[in-house]
Amino acid sequence: MEQTIVKNQTGTFISAANLLEHWQGHRRLTRRVIEAFPEKEFFEYSVAGMRPFANMVQELLAIAAPGLRQITGGETEQLNEHQEHQNSKAYLLALWDKATAEINQLWVQIPEEKFEETILAFGQYEGTIWSTILYFIDNEIHHRAQGFVYLRTLGIEPPYFWQR
Repeated sequence: MEQTIVKNQTGTFISAANLLEHWQGHRRLTRRVIEAFPEKEFFEYSVAGMRPFANMVQELLAIAAPGLRQITGGETEQLNEHQEHQNSKAYLLALWDKATAEINQLWVQIPEEKFEETILAFGQYEGTIWSTILYFIDNEIHHRAQGFVYLRTLGIEPPYFWQR
């Protein structure tokens, strides 16, 4: 399998295929964190004034696939963190799976040279496409860590972070 190499001004950074696999590994782990939550606590539990984990998941859903749609299609979408969830963890997991498949479909539409282009993600956040994608990943890691804290305070062992 031939891999596309993503390059930045200092040379090769990572292949596009490897970056996607890295991101999807994080998404698989975040999905397991969602699954670990009891239904009620997923939507209601919070610590120290932070949002419930379901709200954080809605943010992650609002960023990943819509952000890639902008990268591949050029149209800016509004950042909508308040998606319908029907108070159902299963419903949000289905949206998560749909977004995961869409990410895979959109990813192959990003030509190598495009990773260096500048984008104004969601009409607000300027950066190169590769730095924007790294932000999407970093943001997910940040919120998943909050989910880990919630699970531990609920007496639930979170999934191992290295098992992606």
